[in-house]
Amino acid sequence: MLNSDSATSLLDLEPTTKQFLEDVLAGLRSSPKRLPCKYFYDERGSQLFDQICLLEEYYLTRSEDQIIKEFAEEMADQIGPGVMLVEYGSGSSTKTRALLDKLDDPVAYVPVDISREHLASTAAQLSRVYPQIEILPVCADFTESFSLPVSRRVPTHSAVFFPGSTIGNFEPPEARAMLEQIADLCGRGGGLLIGIDLQKDVSVIEAAYNDSLGVTADFNKNLLDRINRDLAGNFDLDQFGHRAVYADLEDRVELSLVSYSEQSVSIADHLFQFTEGEPIFTEHSHKYTIDGFAVLAAQVGLTLRKSWTDKESRFAVLHLAFLD
Repeated sequence: MLNSDSATSLLDLEPTTKQFLEDVLAGLRSSPKRLPCKYFYDERGSQLFDQICLLEEYYLTRSEDQIIKEFAEEMADQIGPGVMLVEYGSGSSTKTRALLDKLDDPVAYVPVDISREHLASTAAQLSRVYPQIEILPVCADFTESFSLPVSRRVPTHSAVFFPGSTIGNFEPPEARAMLEQIADLCGRGGGLLIGIDLQKDVSVIEAAYNDSLGVTADFNKNLLDRINRDLAGNFDLDQFGHRAVYADLEDRVELSLVSYSEQSVSIADHLFQFTEGEPIFTEHSHKYTIDGFAVLAAQVGLTLRKSWTDKESRFAVLHLAFLD
């Protein structure tokens, strides 16, 4: 356990370099080649994503912020008093503050993120802003099972906050498994407040992942740069281009890095060949309907209690409960 601030301690379950290497090698040996999107979020990747969230084209954060600010009190009422609030993929915890301001006597806030430095800094800030709430950061890959930290006060129940439509990064069977893991973590009587990106005009969706300033492209390519830095890779970033297109049949955006030429790349003495135009898939972002997601969640015992959308119905936040 590493001290990040006098008021907080950070439970460090960050994936090891060995695990990072194993995941990268397995992904590049698959067909088609792929890299796990969870490794986007080193310190620079987290900073770039914060920039993406401010872009004009990236409606997702703006829409979700609007929903949470307008309906935070209703969401807090749904969650209930005395909660331990656990946030998956907390990042800078910017959306969470509106919710923390409205919760009735929250016992603890547990931000969970894969970027240790970013998490420690955010947790320290939150401890100063919310001295009455115990801040218990966990550095972990939330797609893997982990135990909740023990708070000084006993919560009435636990609830997971999963904003940002990150659930869309999972294939439907994986999304179901993710929801099942959340159900196991919270237990009966717990709940889930989750953001989902809704199906809409494809041009609006594609523009969000192909911003005019190229920040999303930098974010995507930073994954290759991280492999170069941490795994002795020799990717030439100028020889790979960012691509994001909508796949209608799967209702998802597919992000990839496309090789501009026939080339070879080595990673820790492992050699990989690329043909001209060959993609490395880095992320899928599925788009849902509220009813369709409710059906998926019901498969693991989650019942939709309430939903909120922005004024343009581009995005939704859902509260689902694990009933006794």
